[in-house]
Amino acid sequence: MSPFGRKCADEQEMRRLRIIFRGEVQGVGFRWTSRRVALEAGCTGWVRNESDGSVTLELQGTDEQIANYFGAFGRAYAGYPIDYVMDQKDEIEPNPDDTSFSVKF
Repeated sequence: MSPFGRKCADEQEMRRLRIIFRGEVQGVGFRWTSRRVALEAGCTGWVRNESDGSVTLELQGTDEQIANYFGAFGRAYAGYPIDYVMDQKDEIEPNPDDTSFSVKF
């Protein structure tokens, strides 16, 4: 188990990632797509535009839920000519009180 892992009811380890996206990530529906895909994947957390033009995402779920999020997110933007990179990805302490996924302002 990772130092930040937590077990959920079905004994799968919960993880939480903080990710910073840079590039063409504001004004293209990035946050709302992130929210929709996260909810469909069963993940919790939040997403927020930053003043420097980046987007910060905190995503929490099991390994399977997180993998499902990234697969669906990639497919959601596959046909769009936007350019973005995952600039930073850190594993952080899971939040056991997190029950949904929100867009922060």
